[in-house]
Amino acid sequence: MAEGVLYDKLSGQRVRCNVCLWRCVINPGRLGVCGVRRNEDGKIVPLNYAMVSSVAADPIEKKPLFHFFPGSTVLSFGTIGCNFHCIHCQNWEIACVEEPHTFEGSLRKIPPDEAVRMAETSGFKGLAWTYNEPTIWFEYTLDSARLAHENGLYTVYVTNGYMTPEALDTIGPYLDAWRVDIKGFTDKLYHDLGKVRNWRSILEVAERAKNKWNMHIEVVTNIIPGMNDDREQLAGIAGWIKADLGELTPWHVTRFHPDRNLMHIPPTPIATLEKAWDIGKEAGLRFVYPGNVPGHSRENTVCYNCGSLVIERVGYSISLKGLKGTNCAVCGADLNIRNIINAGVKT
Repeated sequence: MAEGVLYDKLSGQRVRCNVCLWRCVINPGRLGVCGVRRNEDGKIVPLNYAMVSSVAADPIEKKPLFHFFPGSTVLSFGTIGCNFHCIHCQNWEIACVEEPHTFEGSLRKIPPDEAVRMAETSGFKGLAWTYNEPTIWFEYTLDSARLAHENGLYTVYVTNGYMTPEALDTIGPYLDAWRVDIKGFTDKLYHDLGKVRNWRSILEVAERAKNKWNMHIEVVTNIIPGMNDDREQLAGIAGWIKADLGELTPWHVTRFHPDRNLMHIPPTPIATLEKAWDIGKEAGLRFVYPGNVPGHSRENTVCYNCGSLVIERVGYSISLKGLKGTNCAVCGADLNIRNIINAGVKT
């Protein structure tokens, strides 16, 4: 098995994992919060290295990423485990792991070189790590991202953002897109949803991904009735995006569907998503998108400067109507659309 990276050796063969913001201190033979990083004889061992629970060819819009290689297909990988245990998780069967060995017969081993070869053979543009939190199989995503860049493929993290700055700096040269969930904007929300502490560090890591590593950032907030649909939280998220990530950063306000331990909460009313859209626009964001409502007119990308239709969307199907390079074809406005990668060098 591969040895983990980014950990401290402590007394009594204990270790401190420095990959995610829990910074778990793990006793010999025990697992971290994620359920897949184990202390074996004073060393961190990721039990899920190259062990894949889910692999699929996805439209990039499914992540959702609307301003990153629009219309391209990305090869997506998931494993088991997660450093959040959210009560509404739709992928809880693979994310909420207590006994990793119970998955042994259902996982497929796909080493980094095979993952890259699969993408190249099928003509896909990049690799994405998604379905569960990619940070918790950090070593595998790092090796895969490095190899993907060597072969001219783009790379995507679909993440809850709970990564340490040093882990981000390790993978930063090889990661192109950081699609991050901002689940709410209060201590109570993060505690009630997943007993998560120190959530504001997620904001700092996202800012670092943009400012230090020039990653393309898009933010998702899944709006849950009665939990994070109040104006104060939505305005807080929108204001943070505008101030610290920039007005051209897309914000996806997506519809909640009942799952796991929140089956008693109904789906988000469309009117609530439209209220969030208004709040984002009032905060000065140029691109706010309702999500999980295929066919909604606000799924489209419209130039904020001249009003021209740039990208028309119906679900995951798109039509490029007015894009010239990364700008509006009519007026030349910068739309913050990234669709250039050259030999692994981010541009």
